[in-house]
Formats: sequence, C-alpha cells, structure tokens
Amino acid sequence: MEANTIRAVGLDFLTKKPYSPPSWATHLSPIPSHVFSLGHFPTPIHKWNLPNLPNNTEVWLKRDDVSGMQLSGNKVRKLEFLMADAVAQGADCIITIGGIQSNHCRATAVAARYLNLDCYLILRTSKVLVDQDPGLTGNLLVERLVGAHVELISKEEYAKIGSVALTNHLKEKLLNEGRRPYVIPVGGSNSLGTWGYIEAIREVEQQVQTAKENFDDIVVACGSGGTIAGLSLGSSLSSLKAKVHAFSVCDDPNYFYDFVQGLLDGLEASVNAHDIVDIQNAKGLGYAINTSEELKFVKDIAAATGVILDPVYSGKAASGLLKDMKENPKKWEGRKILFIHTGGLLGLYDKVEQLASSVGNWHRMDVHESVPRKDGTGKMF
Repeated sequence: MEANTIRAVGLDFLTKKPYSPPSWATHLSPIPSHVFSLGHFPTPIHKWNLPNLPNNTEVWLKRDDVSGMQLSGNKVRKLEFLMADAVAQGADCIITIGGIQSNHCRATAVAARYLNLDCYLILRTSKVLVDQDPGLTGNLLVERLVGAHVELISKEEYAKIGSVALTNHLKEKLLNEGRRPYVIPVGGSNSLGTWGYIEAIREVEQQVQTAKENFDDIVVACGSGGTIAGLSLGSSLSSLKAKVHAFSVCDDPNYFYDFVQGLLDGLEASVNAHDIVDIQNAKGLGYAINTSEELKFVKDIAAATGVILDPVYSGKAASGLLKDMKENPKKWEGRKILFIHTGGLLGLYDKVEQLASSVGNWHRMDVHESVPRKDGTGKMF
C-alpha cells in the first residue's frame, strides 16, 4: 500500500516514520530524523462568522482543537517530533511540567502511554492546594486515568526554582533509580518542538493551494513560544508569506520575542523574530485567570458561531483580536485572516463555577395533562 493511501485510511497512526522537511526549510539545522504520527492531520479550515468584523474582513479557523489525542490541541504537533526523539534515545519515561490544567501535560501523558512510556508531570498549583489531592477536573482526569505520576509544586516554589531546574531535579532522582527519563520543556517549546508548526505551515500551504485560497494574516495565542516560532518561521519561508500575530497569555511580549529568537537561532534560521511575528499582550489578570467578561466572551462566541474556545489560550487571543479590530479597524479592513484554534476544551471544566451564572437556558419541561399517557410506552430502562 502506498504511503499516501496508508495515511488516508489512518493506518499510519502511532507509527514512527522518517522525516523529510518542506523544500523551503531544508537549510534549517538540525533537521529531525523521524516523526511519530500522533495527530489526525490535516485539521480542517473553515470560515468563522465572527460578529462585528471590519468591512470586507474575513476570519477563517484552523481547527487544531480537533487534532486527536484525547481532545487534542496544538501540543500534539510538537509531540510528534519530541516523542520520536525520546524513543530514539531509549527513554523509558517522560518528564514535563506546566500549570495544574496544562493541555500540554495532558497530551504528553496520553502520548507517553500510547508509546508504552511512563510519564511524570510536575504541575504548578496554589500554596493552599499543594498538599491536597488535585482532584479529577478537566485535564487532570485524563492524566490520572492514563496513569501519569503527578508531582505538585506551589507557584511560589516554581517561581524561585524555575521549570528547568525542577525537571532536572526530577530527572536526577529518576536516573538514580535506574530509569531513563527524557525531559520535555514547558509547552514542548524547544527548537525540536518548533518543527511541529513548521510542518503545520506546509499543511496550510497545501490546503490553500488545493482550495485556491490565501491568507494575509495568521493569528494565534502564545503561551510558551514554540507554536508562534514555527508558524512565523514557516510562513516567512513558505509561499504563504502571511504575517503572524500572536496574543501572549502569560509573559509579556518582550520575553516572547527573546524566547522565540532563541528557538530560531537554535535552528540556524538567520532571521530576526521582530521581522516575522507581531506579539501583543492579552494575559489580562494573568495566566489561566479569567475575568467574568472574558468568560462571557467565550460563551457569546460559542452561542453565535458554535465554536467553543478555551479560556486560557484561544479565548484570550480571539478576544484580543476583536478588541484590536474594534480599536484599529483600518488595520484589518479587507484582510483575510487565519485564526489557529489551539484546543484546550478541558480547561473550561475548571471554570464551571464562574460560568454557571451566564449559561441558564433550562427549565422543567411542561407537559399538559391533555397529552395522553400510556403505561409502558417509550421506556428505555
């Protein structure tokens, strides 16, 4: 069976394959040797009928929220390269780190179990909750179902020690126990993980060529930097040439310009981050903290378009985009924009109490006495 046919019928899922980069990325170094098929690609692109857009502005949606991997998201693309490297290095377990509702940690836990590797997650939580069972809400439910080892750290300790030192500390502990750990950084965002979204640009390029469409801009949330590094580098090198706009949901734009520059330099890309990506601040009250207005925005977009955004990443990015469009309509008039939905639906489960007051629409069904009743009819129990 030919390779294209195998992919079309899904028989290459969870297989390791040699990797060949796009023709426009062959000068980058190092080039990954292999990739694991972990996601369901290509993800669809469709028009997104957002309300109150500037004149002649179109927004299209790239649905990386439906890329598979137990509710998916952008992390899957990075993990295809990172897990192939882990297996190549003979790892028997994976270590990664993130917030208590990290989509990346959930996707990593699932990918590790798919490949018969143990997974250790260092999860950042509040000082008040660090000694308590973290529960089974959202991403935690999937992580714990697939058997991940959860190590809790307070936000204060995390800030003092840092993610690199924390993962290295756990790595040393596991090495001393005779394990062979492989460390994946926050969000899978290193130069190797960046290939996930370089490859995504090849996918978009093929989709627009087939559909004879093109995009002026690409818009995406930024939480750890790897996704925007891959998108912006790929778009600038490929035939797309769309300007990438990132809305940062945690650290400020200057931090991300420096971080992305480091990823680009790690690939010997010889390009300046400021030239290929525009980063704006959309963190609001802070990472994974939402105002009632932000959650109302997520609810309103779902009710208007059927698309459910997550509150941590795409929700803040889409809100930031529409705010910028309202404040600077001339900047966006007549533009054709591709918004990358990076997933994270499970993060909404952590916000149910905040959302409860805004999602009414229920009442007991009123069935008048005149409606005939017949014993035994319609029973499903």
